[in-house]
Amino acid sequence: MSRVVELPLWLLILILGFAAFSALERVLAPSVRWFFRRRMEKVVAQVNTKLDRPIEPFKLARRHDMIQRVIYDPKVAEAIAEHVKTEGVPENVAFEAARRYAHEIVPSFSASLYFGFAMRASRWLSRTLYRVRLGHFDEAAIEAIDPDATVIFVMNHRSNMDYVLVTYLAGERSALSYAVGEWAQVWPLKHLIRAMGAYFIRRKSRNPLYRRVLARYVQLATAGGVTQAVFPEGGLSLDGTVREPKLGLLNYVVSGFDPEGARDVVFVPVALNYDRVLEDRLLLSAADAGVRKFRFSLLKMLGFIGRQIKFKMTGRYHRFGYASVSFGDPVSLREFVKTCPDNVTECVARKVMDRVRDVVPVLPVPLVATVLLDADGALSGAEVAVRVTALAKRLEANGAHIHVPRDSLEYAAEIGLKILSMRHMVVGQNEALTASDKERATLQFYANSIAHLVEAAREKGVAEKSAT
Repeated sequence: MSRVVELPLWLLILILGFAAFSALERVLAPSVRWFFRRRMEKVVAQVNTKLDRPIEPFKLARRHDMIQRVIYDPKVAEAIAEHVKTEGVPENVAFEAARRYAHEIVPSFSASLYFGFAMRASRWLSRTLYRVRLGHFDEAAIEAIDPDATVIFVMNHRSNMDYVLVTYLAGERSALSYAVGEWAQVWPLKHLIRAMGAYFIRRKSRNPLYRRVLARYVQLATAGGVTQAVFPEGGLSLDGTVREPKLGLLNYVVSGFDPEGARDVVFVPVALNYDRVLEDRLLLSAADAGVRKFRFSLLKMLGFIGRQIKFKMTGRYHRFGYASVSFGDPVSLREFVKTCPDNVTECVARKVMDRVRDVVPVLPVPLVATVLLDADGALSGAEVAVRVTALAKRLEANGAHIHVPRDSLEYAAEIGLKILSMRHMVVGQNEALTASDKERATLQFYANSIAHLVEAAREKGVAEKSAT
C-alpha cells in the first residue's frame, strides 16, 4: 500500500483532469444550477406581478424533464409500438427517434431572455422599421376571458415580422409560445428562438411518430395553460390574401380538449397588415416558381441591416410605413363545442379565421394599390386622394377597421403614394400617375390584403341598390 508508483507526467495530468471534472460535475454543477434556477424563479415572480396572464409552471419546467414527459407519455408509447410494427425496426431505434423528435420540438424558455432581450429587441425593431399602430381591440372582451383558460392567438401570416410585432404588442399581457417552421432551424436563430419559448415544427412531415410526439407536446402545453400563438395558414401568404386554414395544430388542440375539464381554451383572432412586407418580392418569386421554399441567409440579412444603417447615417432613412395589429372577438372552445359537436376542428378554424379576416387593418398602401389597379388610366394625385377617401368610407361603413394617419384620408393617400413611388411601383408625374407594369404583381400583393373587405363592401352596396 505504501509503495511508490511512478506515472508519466501526461498520465498524471489526465487523471487529475478527470478528477477535477468529476468534482465539478458532482459538487459544483448542482450548486450552480440551483443558483441560476433560484435566480430565474425570482425573475419570473417579478414578471408575473406585471402580466395579465402569469407564466404557467409548465412553461418553466426544465427542458430535459419536459422531453422525458413527452417521450414517456402513454400515447407516444403507442405510436412507438406502431412505428416498430410498420417500419420493422427495433424498439430502441423507434424510441430514440421519438426522443430525437421531442428534443427538436420542446423549447427551453428563459424568462430573462424573453422579457429582457426579446421584448426590448422587438420593441426597438418594430418602431425602427414601422410606425406601429394598434387597430381594433375590444379590451373588455379580452379582459373577460377566464383567467384559468389557455389563450391561443390565431394569426394571419404576412411576414416574419409578425413574430416580432405581436411579441412587442402582447408582451405586457403574457409570454407567447410560437409554433415556428423549419426556416428558423439555423444557427444562431434556433437557440435564441427556442430560449424564447418557441417550439419547432416540420410543417410537411407526414411521419406518424413525429406527428404524435408533436401532438402530445401541444396538448400538454395547452393543458398546462401555456399561452400560444399559431399561424393556421401553414406559412407566409404568397399572394397577400388571408388563406384557408390548415387544421394540423388546431386539430391537436381540439382533439386533446376536454369540455368537462377545469381549463377552457380560448382562441383570440389576430390580424396583421403592413404598408411594406419585407419579403414581398421573395414571396412573389416563390409564387411564380410554384415552390414554397425560403432559405434564411445571414449574409443577406446583415447586408439589409448595413444598408439601413448607411441610410440612417446619411439622413436618407425612412421607415417602411405603417404596421398594424387588430384583435378580434375571442372564441371559447368550450362554448363552441356545444354549437358544433361534429367536425369541431374545421368549424372552429373557419370561425376564427373569418374573424381574423373581419379585422384585417386597412392601411394607406393597400388602399392606394387598390385604387391604382382599379383605375382605367392615369390619375392625378388629387384624384387618387378622392378615390381613396371614397373607398375608405365604403369599407368603414361595412365595418372595416381603417387606420387613418393624422385623421386625414387625403394624407393617407399621400403617404401611400409616397411609399409606392419610392419603390418605383408608381410611375409618372403628379398629374398623371399609373401603376408600373413591372410592379403590378407587387401592387396586387398589397391590394389582396384587403380584397375580401373591398368585395364585401361592394356586395353590400349592390344589395342595398337592389333593395331600393
